[in-house]
Amino acid sequence: MIPERLRPILDEVSPLARRFEDAGHRVYLVGGIVRDIVLARPLSGDIDLTTDARPERTVELVTGWADAVWDQGARFGTVGLKKADTVFEVTTHRAEAYTPDSRKPDVSFADEVEADLSRRDFTVNAMALRITGDPDEVPELIDPFGGVADLAAGLLRTPLSPEMSFTDDPLRMLRAARFLAGYGLVPDDDLRRAVRDLVPRLEIVSAERVRDELSKLMVVEDPSPGLWFLVDAGIADVILPELSAMRVEQDPVHRHKDVLAHTIAVVAKTRPGLVVRMAALLHDVGKPKTRSIGPKGVSFHHHEVVGARMARDRLRALRFPNEQVEDISQLVYLHLRFHGYGDDVWTDSAVRRYVRDAGPLLDDLNELTRCDCTTRDERKARMLAARMDALEARIAELREREELESIRPDLDGQAVMAHLGIPPGRAVGEALAMLLEARLDEGPLEDAEAYRRLDDWWAARQE
Repeated sequence: MIPERLRPILDEVSPLARRFEDAGHRVYLVGGIVRDIVLARPLSGDIDLTTDARPERTVELVTGWADAVWDQGARFGTVGLKKADTVFEVTTHRAEAYTPDSRKPDVSFADEVEADLSRRDFTVNAMALRITGDPDEVPELIDPFGGVADLAAGLLRTPLSPEMSFTDDPLRMLRAARFLAGYGLVPDDDLRRAVRDLVPRLEIVSAERVRDELSKLMVVEDPSPGLWFLVDAGIADVILPELSAMRVEQDPVHRHKDVLAHTIAVVAKTRPGLVVRMAALLHDVGKPKTRSIGPKGVSFHHHEVVGARMARDRLRALRFPNEQVEDISQLVYLHLRFHGYGDDVWTDSAVRRYVRDAGPLLDDLNELTRCDCTTRDERKARMLAARMDALEARIAELREREELESIRPDLDGQAVMAHLGIPPGRAVGEALAMLLEARLDEGPLEDAEAYRRLDDWWAARQE
């Protein structure tokens, strides 16, 4: 009997499989979708298929059936196509290996699906479902390397030796971290040893591929096991050395958790959004460089300033988009702002400046601030949570009275130039800065009052 969750997939794939079958070829469903079918997880994303048909033959078979076909990846065996709203990727069975100093594979094709599965990254991904042209026929599970058993046992292994697998594609060492975290698996001893031995080979992997794989790890429900694996296996030393450097104690006298343990705990508490998660990962990255011990114990003065700069440099090296680089480094820079106000009553001016500086990152900054509290002292935790509640209540209160998200001077540049009779230039910028400070300190001004302030400022400037 066909499981209900598999029925929609078969309805979509069977017509395509029939075209291959009639031409004497076989088609298999492969990749994460097979793994998730076994785990009864929700199915999403494109449909990946593998076949014994060569790429040029695949193009012939899908042309006229698919609404669109693209063959840019044909030299690597992959043909993409779209039918209605579904995107398929059909790849010829591959037997590929990377040369020792290359970032790109030398691709050779195979006739048997088992050969293709043997080159997959892990056994839990080295499974296939044979699809026929009959949607009512139960697909045959092809599992030559025990992927189903490994899922049941919670074990992460490679189909062939891990040394061969990681030599084929070193990025798989980083990908292992995502599978440990995302699927609750444990690496076998051979995999651990191979990673430790082959970690330097990650240096040949492009920054873009590392970035993409790290990003996928950061948005699983709890990345903690994967992050610890990166550090313990030495992977972080190659791709994110700042992470390993955070293994320093917060307070050597009282043996408080080290900065790394705190950091990973904060990441686990934040919601799975890439920007806020990366900010959580890097928020204390400046602590090792700013750590000092004085009469009052350990301090990390200005670690947010140093950390923002370090975060920006690392994110750029990993080729993150410029907007994400700026957002993440800004969150690192601002993550202590909440604590800087102390226990005093919050002024409207302080709230306005906090909102203005956070801008569209306000929700992420509040999230990071809340999650940054990992203390086991329940009284302190309750106090910090209450202060954060109070801040958010003040923000909501001011939002009802003012346009907090678009704080700007009460007069624009054109009004300043017309009123003072001056051309564009430095004086206009200084006038707007003065008016913005007044807006932040006192809230919105009436036009007449804004012009009076401008006149007083201009007269003082002229003197």
